[in-house]
Amino acid sequence: MKGMHGLALSAFDAAAILVVLTAVLACLNHRLIGLPSSVAMTVMGAVASLMVIAIDYLLPASDLSAMVGTFLAGIDFETTLMDGMLSFLLFAGALHVDWGDMQRGRWPILVLSTIGVLLSTLIVGGGFFFLTWAIGVPLPPSWCFVFGALISPTDPVAVMGVLKRAACPPTLQATVAGESLFNDGVGVVVVAILLAAATGSEPFTAMSAMQSFALEAGGGVLLGLAVGSIGFWAMRSIDEYNVELMITLAMVMGGYSLGRWLHVSGPVAMAVAGLLIGNAGVAFAMSEETRDHVLKFWALVDELLNAILFLLIGLELIAIAPDGRLVLIGAIAVPLVLLARALSVAAPLAALKWIALTEGLSLPVLLWGGMRGGISVALALSLPDGPGRSIILAATYVVVLFSVIVQGITIGPFFRRFGPCEGS
Repeated sequence: MKGMHGLALSAFDAAAILVVLTAVLACLNHRLIGLPSSVAMTVMGAVASLMVIAIDYLLPASDLSAMVGTFLAGIDFETTLMDGMLSFLLFAGALHVDWGDMQRGRWPILVLSTIGVLLSTLIVGGGFFFLTWAIGVPLPPSWCFVFGALISPTDPVAVMGVLKRAACPPTLQATVAGESLFNDGVGVVVVAILLAAATGSEPFTAMSAMQSFALEAGGGVLLGLAVGSIGFWAMRSIDEYNVELMITLAMVMGGYSLGRWLHVSGPVAMAVAGLLIGNAGVAFAMSEETRDHVLKFWALVDELLNAILFLLIGLELIAIAPDGRLVLIGAIAVPLVLLARALSVAAPLAALKWIALTEGLSLPVLLWGGMRGGISVALALSLPDGPGRSIILAATYVVVLFSVIVQGITIGPFFRRFGPCEGS
């Protein structure tokens, strides 16, 4: 990668820059601002991007935007996030979800993370096709549905802390977390299927799509159970927290790589493995000392990687071409995505309520708590070059920016006003 004035930046240099920036901004936020980490990193990244753009405007000889743009362009998002960070994030997130609470919300989680994602994909894809046509930058329907699939997964990072502080019922917390964990994996699978159709690399039929979905998602569940079980028995046979931490790392890295080799969903596998270790493993395979070290280690990994990810979201403002039509498409895409979320949650919940399977849930909380985050941006950035990439990237960025900042800041008061929550 070429950085400042042609200076070559290695992958380690790029990682070092991101970690240093994240640490500095996290310190500033902790001491001076006090926003949720995901919101703070996104806002400060966006402000830094605007400052760079302003400096270039005031000092035309400056090439700061080009330098930052080159740095960001040099990051292989598909490898960095989809094949790296995502496995750690999903395992770490699943590790802290209580299986007992999740079982009570299992039907809403299952329905929202599958039927809900597919319904949202169809609504957003159809609406986005008419939107781009009306603005004068028509996008082929196949690419519109790719956008619908990549923007449909929700992100639990900012929402879970607020839910806990607001003393929301455990079943509601588990439903929000469980849906987010599994719809990330489902969303990646759906995007891969639709992208293959959009690029013409594979013929698309409803039957082939369902077969691919069943193979990747179902195979991911089986792989996660297998990897989690092997890790569980290995950890149960010893009592040495350093070795047991190595086992969890081996599960994540080895299991995710194995998923790619077997052509099954690594994200789904890591969510399942994390659930198994976070519940059965914590209860029966770890001593108190090991449990403390393992949970704290993965909490740190989760916090660091998410902070870097949301910082990148803010910095990506520089990477979007300053085209007024793209900004307009992104702005109109926001209510479209919110409408799709409302319909894709309300319809399944209405069916579940009819058979009395929604106890303890709140439609407004699930609606406003369906925040978009890093996975949507990463999926958009990993799209191949083509006529629709800049349109999809701009729309994704605006939707995620709105979600993280507006929903992230207002979500606490919203939950206290509309949800079955107490306090702050």
